[in-house]
Amino acid sequence: MEGRGEGGSDALSAPRGTAAWGGRPAAPLRHVSRPDVAAFCPLQRWRRGGAGLRPRGRRRARTADGAGRRGAMVARGLRALRGALRGAAGSGGRRLSTRPARVPAADYQDAIRTLNTLQTNASYLEQVKRERGDPRAQLEAMRGFLERSGLQVEDLDRLNIIHVTGTKGKGSACAFTERILRGYGLRTGFYSSPHLVQVRERIRINGQPLSKELFSKYFWLVYRRLRGTKDESQANMPAYFRFLTIMAFHVFLQEKVDLAVVEVGIGGAFDCTNIIRAPVVCGVSSLGIDHTSILGDTVEKIAWQKGGIFKPGVPAFTVPQPEQPLEVLRDRARECGCPLYLCPELDAFEAGTQVLELGLAGSHQRSNAALALQLSRTWLQRRGYEAGTDVLQDVLPGAELSAQRSVPLAPTFCPSDAMIQGLRDTEWPGRTQVLPHGPVTWYIDGAHTTSSIQACVRWFRQAALNEDKPQDGSEVRVLLFNATGDRDTAALLKLLLPCHFDYAVFCPNFTEVSVAANSADQQNFNVTLENALTRCVENQKTWTRLMEEKGGPWLPAPLEVGGLLQPDPLRGALLLVPPAERPLNSTSLVFPCISHALQWITQGRDPHLPLPASKVGAHPHPVATSGAVLLQEAAAIRVLVTGSLHLVGGVLKLLDPTLSQ
Repeated sequence: MEGRGEGGSDALSAPRGTAAWGGRPAAPLRHVSRPDVAAFCPLQRWRRGGAGLRPRGRRRARTADGAGRRGAMVARGLRALRGALRGAAGSGGRRLSTRPARVPAADYQDAIRTLNTLQTNASYLEQVKRERGDPRAQLEAMRGFLERSGLQVEDLDRLNIIHVTGTKGKGSACAFTERILRGYGLRTGFYSSPHLVQVRERIRINGQPLSKELFSKYFWLVYRRLRGTKDESQANMPAYFRFLTIMAFHVFLQEKVDLAVVEVGIGGAFDCTNIIRAPVVCGVSSLGIDHTSILGDTVEKIAWQKGGIFKPGVPAFTVPQPEQPLEVLRDRARECGCPLYLCPELDAFEAGTQVLELGLAGSHQRSNAALALQLSRTWLQRRGYEAGTDVLQDVLPGAELSAQRSVPLAPTFCPSDAMIQGLRDTEWPGRTQVLPHGPVTWYIDGAHTTSSIQACVRWFRQAALNEDKPQDGSEVRVLLFNATGDRDTAALLKLLLPCHFDYAVFCPNFTEVSVAANSADQQNFNVTLENALTRCVENQKTWTRLMEEKGGPWLPAPLEVGGLLQPDPLRGALLLVPPAERPLNSTSLVFPCISHALQWITQGRDPHLPLPASKVGAHPHPVATSGAVLLQEAAAIRVLVTGSLHLVGGVLKLLDPTLSQ
């Protein structure tokens, strides 16, 4: 499984960043240069000490300096406390404000760094070992954590939850649903995963990510309660995704949302969000193969996991599925007395000449929009809002259905103006997103399964065809790709061949090579630079083989693992270089980070992408100088970024710095 999770992150996913011992946030990693960079990872020769990792040597001086700094901080803190007490005493009995004080950015970063430590503590690793053989223990553990945080499972009933699972499109379906219901004047909560740029994107109020102030407030509230209630008989702390799920429930309850749209992390039956016992309505988006090490290696096994969110008497909807997984969903629904319905195609809602406009591009989004219409309308009906006259008929578990359809078709209806506008105004970054930046156009989609890559290819080819062609015909197509976890990279890359890319670029999901340069929001403990680069080189080898099988031009052999990172004296950066001389016309390249890859692809021609600090030109690559010339002279550069939502997040962070503010 990838870092913080791809298409959702569960208890086994982990962000990378600062290390910690004893539950304390660690000091940042410091780099120690060495003349022999024998492996990918430039972070060498660390020693463990105090609250984090230190380079070897100079221990006494740092210890003394640290003690002096801590003493000064304590003194300043005492002076501030005395001043606050004097101010309170002189307030003349005025009532103190209960509004949250503005939290400095440093406090938010401290919260994120502390959150990141929840992926590395030893007690969590023991917890995973205990629960791996008994998935139900995961839900029991989650209930225990929820109670320690001050909530009961029954408290979640007040959130009027819409619970959505699926393999492909569940996040988009949730985004459509939330935007529709917000259009009715309702105060919405939305919990999703993974995030693209900042962790607080996962918890939204009225469509907006939680502010840094509120994130910090609720993080420390939940964290301190959990830390204060642990004992030897209980697991120390919940893991990253479990913690954020608990925190989201606290946020939604205290911020008094009218409803919460909750996206499942991974699977459904044993996902930590499935402590929800009484949702208003449930949804299942398109099913496919993903997370096979956790959910099973067939779509039927995966369907069984997804159907685990069904609840007695709670209506559920699914988009059209292949026959066998649909039967599994039907059986799961019958077992628990859940009325399950099949969503009609979106065409059925487009009466006459009316065509429903969607805020998310791609034909595959139409099934997600159809699911959102059913979820939002059913929620409105069950909560007493006007939403049309057609009411769902209860389907008894033993009811006989026609041989042509194992699941009854939900009724069609005339969408309200709020529904039509909600579908049109939906925004969901990183999914079928187009960013025109001068001569460079970015096509960004976090597809990471075979079915979603197929949909991405259809969208990209259609979108690229709709763009104006350069008069001189000089158009260069570039693929920027990464895939991690247990995914079949060869299958994904093979599906991308029809796009006819001139160059394929591979890089890890790290924004920069240096650990310190990556924001805490995007750090991932589970993946080292060495392992990530090894995977990229394997992806490059696969692409080269596929191109050769396709009968393309001669390609140089891909880079081999070992001795690839070498310092660039002009920029102080690390370049991926070949171990031996080779022709300089490679059409597949590997870079050690996203920033270096973008600099080479754009060659300084994207006005939104800052040039390297050294201002010596765009980032070079030793085996692609001829490619650099083509990119510099092309009238149009079209770049498809896909394979990983975390890759997409890193690219968006660099292309749009406002997302980090």
